[in-house]
Amino acid sequence: MDLGRILAVSKRVFIDLKNDKRSLALIIIAPLFSMAVFGLAFSGEVENIGVIIVNHDTGMDIPIVGDVDFADQVIDNIDHDTLDIQESDDLVTAIESLEAGDAWAVIYFSENYTANTMASIIPFTNASSEIELYIDMSNVNLAEAIIIEVNSALMATMEENGGSLPVTVERTEVYGQNAEFMDFFVPGIVSFAVYLFTTLLTLMAFIGERVSGTLSRVLATPLRESEIVSGYALTFSIVGTLQSIFMIVVGILAFDVMIEGNILLVFMVVALLAIVCQALGILLSSFAQREAQAAQFLPLIVMPAFLLSGVFWPLEAIPAWLRPASFLVPPSYSITAARSVMIRGWGLDMIWMDMVALVIFAMVLLTLAVISLKKKG
Repeated sequence: MDLGRILAVSKRVFIDLKNDKRSLALIIIAPLFSMAVFGLAFSGEVENIGVIIVNHDTGMDIPIVGDVDFADQVIDNIDHDTLDIQESDDLVTAIESLEAGDAWAVIYFSENYTANTMASIIPFTNASSEIELYIDMSNVNLAEAIIIEVNSALMATMEENGGSLPVTVERTEVYGQNAEFMDFFVPGIVSFAVYLFTTLLTLMAFIGERVSGTLSRVLATPLRESEIVSGYALTFSIVGTLQSIFMIVVGILAFDVMIEGNILLVFMVVALLAIVCQALGILLSSFAQREAQAAQFLPLIVMPAFLLSGVFWPLEAIPAWLRPASFLVPPSYSITAARSVMIRGWGLDMIWMDMVALVIFAMVLLTLAVISLKKKG
């Protein structure tokens, strides 16, 4: 491939976008409109949230009553459909798993939890009993579900014992301290908007070039199909990055969203997603003969990302049998990576798997886009 030809194609596409007022409006106004329209909190019934329980409680042998173990009672009262519980004997190892993103929370019962709880029941004592909860707040919906479930289990244990147990939950926020819904929402809507608009722009542009005969004339020149696709990839990676900058700036100024990691890494992720999406748009354009037929692809473009990427609600809220399908939706990786950088402060060493997945999607779809041009050009 010739770099000069790729840059020439990219320049021509930029000129076409500049002269097309509708495309300019879609690039500039649509992302802001999306943030305004979808700026409401979405919630769902989440399930199978991964948590680790470290139970060191030794219980107590109380005369007449017998063995008492309040930690076991609390654990038994946790809804195991909501929380997917793993057990560990070592608190340090469990917290390391939490920090690595392998769980959303660690629930710790100390060795004297039952003894402290019994002592705190006695009037006029200063004894206290606490459950230690180490929690990842980068996903506010999941964090709230965990907190609610732990508190519900405590309440149920209180009722079982005929009164109110003076127990509290000592919470340590590992990631996303003081995070709010918009901190979770903005990285998702940035990826969703770039995915949607880049795919649609490329789809409409290529259908228009086929209908007008421009594409046939371009293919009659020394330009190779791979150079045309690469030129479009360069253009829309820049456009996607500019869109993400615009939306993130709006998020910071209007909603004060947190940026814990390197924001340039977020832009790199979004640029990769834009390359994937323009290749998808070119590929889809080979199945449409005119612009009106492009509307038939809207459900195929919008619905999988809307439902399966985790943009509005956690993947844990998706039925378990459907959840593996999210691995086939490119925005899933971009959203996960962007949130991890912006809220958790993760670097490339932690999100490289999501980046590799996007690179694989890009390579496969770019190859298919080139093949489709050779067949349909």
